[in-house]
Amino acid sequence: MSTDVVRTPAPSIAGVGTAVSPTSYSQQDVLDTFGISDPRIRSVFLNSAIERRHLTLPPMTDDGTPSSETQGDLLDKHKGLAIDMGVRALRACLDDVGATLADIRYLCCVTSTGFLTPGLSALLIRELGIDRHCARADVVGMGCNAGLNGLNAVSSWAAVNPGELAVLVCTEACSAAYTLDATMRTAVVNSLFGDGAAALAVVGGTGSDASGANGHPRVLKFASCLIPEAIDAMRYDWDGAQNRFSFFLDPQVPYVVGAHAELVTDRLLAGTGLCRSDIRHWLVHSGGKKVIDAVMVNLGLSRYDVRHTTGVLRDFGNLSSGSFLFSYERLLREKVTASGDYGVLMTMGPGSTIETALIQW
Repeated sequence: MSTDVVRTPAPSIAGVGTAVSPTSYSQQDVLDTFGISDPRIRSVFLNSAIERRHLTLPPMTDDGTPSSETQGDLLDKHKGLAIDMGVRALRACLDDVGATLADIRYLCCVTSTGFLTPGLSALLIRELGIDRHCARADVVGMGCNAGLNGLNAVSSWAAVNPGELAVLVCTEACSAAYTLDATMRTAVVNSLFGDGAAALAVVGGTGSDASGANGHPRVLKFASCLIPEAIDAMRYDWDGAQNRFSFFLDPQVPYVVGAHAELVTDRLLAGTGLCRSDIRHWLVHSGGKKVIDAVMVNLGLSRYDVRHTTGVLRDFGNLSSGSFLFSYERLLREKVTASGDYGVLMTMGPGSTIETALIQW
């Protein structure tokens, strides 16, 4: 087995931070709040492997029922929550690194639960007083896989700016992407997603500090797989009947993703001298119970391998682009990583797309 996957200094992940919206609900709480009695829909909620999610529900009317939110209301909710959670996740990340706002040289913001122009990067720079000359990028509309698309951009910038601090912020106000109706399509979506943000700090390697020392893994390689025949299987588009955007998940998504997980993982490891059994840590997007099971089966993973993925799903639901970073944070808290360990990060989303990254401590 080769232990020299890269020959030049690779950027290192220096710190992580997470944040959620203020209020959490059990699945039963949500069913009770919206008065959902349809046994089929209740079954979707109660058999989701999710215990609690952080949500920002509509204000209650005088008769005790949730008020109706327009698309404009939802966009305002997205902006407020995305900034608030993004700020807190970013500050937590900087605290983890031991850095300050003044140290940030590159900021990449990821979100899919609302549209903003100017983007979140500009809004966060203004909100926090970050240097106006900070380089920035916004990854918008790529869905749950987009955290790794953002990490790819951040790592690429860090690689050519050694010693400088680049930060990725994934902030998803999933409460701003909900539609309320009696369809099973909507029930699946409404049972799954939660509000959350995660930030990751990346520093370009300078040689002596590029070996994964101090518990900081290096980012070695990325691999992607777009599945064109399933391009409409996950989509966020306009619902004329509801007069708002609505998310659609095809029931076949778990099986499509699972069937391609091996292909993209083998591509990620190609040329490294590594095989799947050499990967000690697997951090997979908490896309849902069936998605996780499909990836497990196709990659031959154990329940232990995906313990962080299932734990995040249980405690937070699907947090979209930042889910895998919540899992990464949990892995670090376990203090089980050792120098030389390899890890695979995997996210999946609209396209249908699977994104992967190889890291090494």
